[in-house]
Amino acid sequence: MITASVCTIGDEILIGQIVDTNSSTISRALGAVGVQVTHMVSIGDLRGDILGTLSQELENHDIVITTGGLGPTKDDITKGVLAELSGSTGYVEHAGQLAVIHDLLHSRGLEVLDVNQAQAQVPDRCEVIVNRRGTAPIMVFRLGKSTLYAMPGVPFETEAALPDVIADIAQHHELTSIRHRNVMTYGLAESALSKKIAAWEDALPADMHLAYLPGPLVGVKLRLSVYGGDPEEVESRLDAQLQSLRGLLGDTIYAWDDTTLEKALGELLLRKGKTLSAAESCTGGEISHLITSVAGSSAYYLGSVTSYAISVKENVLGVPAETIGKYGVVSSEVALAMAEGVRALTGSDYAVATTGLAGPGGGDGVNPDGTVWVAVSGPHGSESRKYQYRNDRIRNIERFSASALYFLLSFVKSDLSC
Repeated sequence: MITASVCTIGDEILIGQIVDTNSSTISRALGAVGVQVTHMVSIGDLRGDILGTLSQELENHDIVITTGGLGPTKDDITKGVLAELSGSTGYVEHAGQLAVIHDLLHSRGLEVLDVNQAQAQVPDRCEVIVNRRGTAPIMVFRLGKSTLYAMPGVPFETEAALPDVIADIAQHHELTSIRHRNVMTYGLAESALSKKIAAWEDALPADMHLAYLPGPLVGVKLRLSVYGGDPEEVESRLDAQLQSLRGLLGDTIYAWDDTTLEKALGELLLRKGKTLSAAESCTGGEISHLITSVAGSSAYYLGSVTSYAISVKENVLGVPAETIGKYGVVSSEVALAMAEGVRALTGSDYAVATTGLAGPGGGDGVNPDGTVWVAVSGPHGSESRKYQYRNDRIRNIERFSASALYFLLSFVKSDLSC
């Protein structure tokens, strides 16, 4: 198995000024071709730290990929450290990257400065993969048994250059397969889920590895992995294991691939030719945001009403004032009236509604903070459910929204008998 280390370079990552997305992007790309990432590390802009860390990573891995520190300013010192690390004795100008630098800056109406042209200067012990989205080339150092790829820190430049880096890796290494299968679950906490499938997990073959990956908006993703082996034979074995898992978890499983609740819901609605609308109070538009984050959602999503105020619930959605007076805003009855109201207002096949208390300090004397009533409505009736969480405001809103989407997805599946 070919192993790799992904190293991000820059003080801005260590102090939290920017979020490192490059590591996950690179790791996914490597895993897809059978390279196992065994280490990730962030390094500050200090020569000694960069030199020492990269030397150690090269000693322990077949491939090291760095991002960052290749810009035109004085704090970008990575190129000089790599020249020292590789034993380079000077720099050479790469004509291909220089041409890209001129084209990019001229297209933006910018003058090509000396510091820009200097980015085309690379250590004489490296090979170059041209960066067509930016000014810093991808430098490739073949150092004994290991290869180091130095990539730019700008995420869209790194992502665009990855196919060329992966092609170079494949050309110089005999790659083995890594097979991952994902199962998306909702409704059971990680601990409860692990207890429920403990016997199944204990009986897994030694070469199969199970990971639990929880997230507030997706539930718990189960990832079953096999490193190496014949791909077809491995896929068959994975299928058999997942079929037995289906019998244990039933409707707790909402998808058999790496997806989200909103995507799974959208695919179902699109496949069945049905439409959806939403009425949100405590979730403040989060459900609508999640639904419309899916490309193509305009084919099935008609719109929403964010009925935060009681007056909007009454005057726009048609929730009777006496219902609110009798049962309270946070109630099954109001949630049902909201769902049925927005469904009638938009003419959608299905609707979802939320009313609750995200907190803090908004308790109504009956329901504590973290309480939400979710209602769904469709051609054959309506249902409601109560959920309670004990998180901060933002996390409560996320969990309210995810619970609503899971409830809605289950309701639509049942209603359409699929």
